[in-house]
Amino acid sequence: MRFLALLFLSFAAQTCAFVLSRPANQRTNVKFFSSAPSDVDSSMDMPQDIGDDEERQSMKRKLIQLCASYDRGYGASASAKQKVNDLVAELELMNPTPINAAEGVDGEYTGDEIPLKGAWRMVWTTALDVLNLGANPVAAPGSIYQVIDPPIATNIIDFIPRAQTLLPTNFPSSLLRAEVKTRTSKRASNSNRVGLVFEAVSLKPVEVFGMKADMLPPFSVNFPQIKFEDIPGVDPETAPGFFDVTYLDDDMLIIKQNAPGGYFVSVKVDDYDP
Repeated sequence: MRFLALLFLSFAAQTCAFVLSRPANQRTNVKFFSSAPSDVDSSMDMPQDIGDDEERQSMKRKLIQLCASYDRGYGASASAKQKVNDLVAELELMNPTPINAAEGVDGEYTGDEIPLKGAWRMVWTTALDVLNLGANPVAAPGSIYQVIDPPIATNIIDFIPRAQTLLPTNFPSSLLRAEVKTRTSKRASNSNRVGLVFEAVSLKPVEVFGMKADMLPPFSVNFPQIKFEDIPGVDPETAPGFFDVTYLDDDMLIIKQNAPGGYFVSVKVDDYDP
């Protein structure tokens, strides 16, 4: 219990600060089976969907390899960051979803496909509010997801005790899951912009020294609901928070957040179980 108390105190504030394809005829999901903290497997070959541009697929493979080599940005040198920045910029120019990426995020879409819907696992970020999680002396960030099920988007961060990374793999493990729940909406001025209203944050013990922690209650905080359109002098189109989709296909998502800035590269996964 002392371990859990330390984790709660250490990450409650940091978690609150974190906010956090175009459909094809044939879809191939990319699965990454590596464990945290790197959470990216550069040895996996990325299959090509029929009709996908070969150059774009090649650039995506290079990007995934760099993400794996530099631990999602946590262990990246200045030159490595620049290489990733260059690849991201090139991919953005080839974005197959330049408009309407936010279609359906408000939960009112009646079509067959919602481009952003699904579970996305982060493989790279330049956002300082997320990179700062790696400096915590108590625990290390494991897998990080954004699960979009309109009109709700949930940012999920798994934490493991930092000492656990130095222990044998058969040592009983512990894991704490943080979730930030937001309500998503479309922004009329930009069809690739997703508005966010924060609703709740929770910290849930998942495993303690190898034992399931289902009986332990989560620590949660609900945020007051704010309607920006009701606040004098506030433009709902530019109100915090939001992110812009700069690249989206069947298995890769790149977004840029408004404040405190930075971008995220994510890959689509089938599940987000701890």
